[in-house]
Amino acid sequence: MTRQTQPPSTDSALTRDARERLLDATEALIYAGGIHATGVDAIVRQSGTARKSFYTHFGSKDALVAAALERRDERWMNWFIAGTERRGKTARQRLLGMFDVLREWFASADFHGCAFLNAAGEIACADDPIRIVARKHKTRLLDFVRTQCDAFAVAAESDRRRAAPLARQWLVLLDGAIAVALVSGEADAARDAQTVATTLLDAQMASAKKPPTQSVAKAAAKSASQPTPKRPPSRRTAT
Repeated sequence: MTRQTQPPSTDSALTRDARERLLDATEALIYAGGIHATGVDAIVRQSGTARKSFYTHFGSKDALVAAALERRDERWMNWFIAGTERRGKTARQRLLGMFDVLREWFASADFHGCAFLNAAGEIACADDPIRIVARKHKTRLLDFVRTQCDAFAVAAESDRRRAAPLARQWLVLLDGAIAVALVSGEADAARDAQTVATTLLDAQMASAKKPPTQSVAKAAAKSASQPTPKRPPSRRTAT
């Protein structure tokens, strides 16, 4: 006998809907106005839920904010990865294309900077759940950038050990562009960062093209030019 799947009860569906609406309202309000400036009453009012739903699902404002940021992290990363992968077939094209993806975001009406940098700037304690979510987001972003830097190193026949520092530098450029665009209101901050990024990749390529034996040959020549040290006379007496 086939077991029939029961549809969710009305109460269960309403409960899930209330939770999602609370998350939607929280994300929108804190992204536009900040965590400290956003009260629970405003979140409940915008979500159209009862205050009881807030306590049932989250219990505290910090837990609600952390959950909203976790959900944003998943959505933002999926958007950024998909946008990057559409920018080209080579690692170089994808790395530089990241800044084109950012520029489109900067030019949008609802751009208010990086939600995770904004949140971390409001929370002093490094062990706060909100700071932990922000740190997790940057780690995920760095990991994705690192995969592209690894692919670039392979294509350029460069030392793959250089991929890790390149990825960290790339993250600084990405976050720097976001910060400048937020403060200046100029979407072309992404283009400026892209110019610096191009210089970084060109330097990596130039370094990879140097003959690998050049430094070894220099060391050997230097060693050959040094006089051979004389052995001190033996102190042993003849017998």
